[in-house]
Amino acid sequence: MKSNLFVILLMFLSFYSFSQNDDDIIYSKTQEDSIYIHHYEDDQLPVKILHAEPLYIDLIRDLGARKGEKEWNVGMELVDNLKYDKYETLVEYEWAPINRLGFEVELPFVFYAPQEGVERDSIPSDKLESLKLATQWTFLVSEKMNMSMALGYINEITFSDFRDWGDPLVKGNIYNPFFVVAKRWGRNWHSLIYTGPSIEQVYKTKTFDFSYEINPSFHYMIPGTTNFVGVEFNQTIESGDFDMTIRPQMRVALADNLLVGIVAGIPIYRENERMSAFCRLIWEPGNNH
Repeated sequence: MKSNLFVILLMFLSFYSFSQNDDDIIYSKTQEDSIYIHHYEDDQLPVKILHAEPLYIDLIRDLGARKGEKEWNVGMELVDNLKYDKYETLVEYEWAPINRLGFEVELPFVFYAPQEGVERDSIPSDKLESLKLATQWTFLVSEKMNMSMALGYINEITFSDFRDWGDPLVKGNIYNPFFVVAKRWGRNWHSLIYTGPSIEQVYKTKTFDFSYEINPSFHYMIPGTTNFVGVEFNQTIESGDFDMTIRPQMRVALADNLLVGIVAGIPIYRENERMSAFCRLIWEPGNNH
């Protein structure tokens, strides 16, 4: 686990060093950046502002999504806990049937491996965590302020783990409305806040658990590209308890429509969770960056 995080750190440092240039190159990059933003915010298409969006808390298509846009995501995460390692993988598909309205379907799987000396039966069982169905509507796109705002909703049908699969099959439901506001400062600096309540219903016990999420993020986008470095703060308030994980991250374009995002997780107020690493592969068929 430590070696994985060390590799991530080296990649961050290499990416940052690569982005540093002398004054002449910076001037050239500024010109490239203006051309790129103009291409992204094409006057012939519905208005859309270029924003750097967080990699861990993923939005439902881009803010200001345009009709016909679509995206596949494959993600993998390793979380180091005190008694076990958790491996999570996800597959999701996003699309925009009309301008400014996006939809998403996601299947997240979770697998657990006990730490040395820990009995397998004492840790959680592997599972298909849920079926996530989500939508997001961008109700404000302001060219003057370089700002976008959106409302969204995620409905998550949770399943029993594989140990108790089918007894019952569906364990409950999670209701998660959310609000997003994003602003680009100048050409390259980006900020975003994703926030909203999460209400989990457990059918067997007929109980509801309430929590609230506040997820601000800040990014610097390399001029003339969609590559960025930044940080995301995932904060949760539940039953008077405050948890936060800081997630430094970077995104690199491997091709015109293929990107990879790498995220490190540093827990601040979590009793049982230690470091984590997350990778997201993003394919946008038909889109060019």
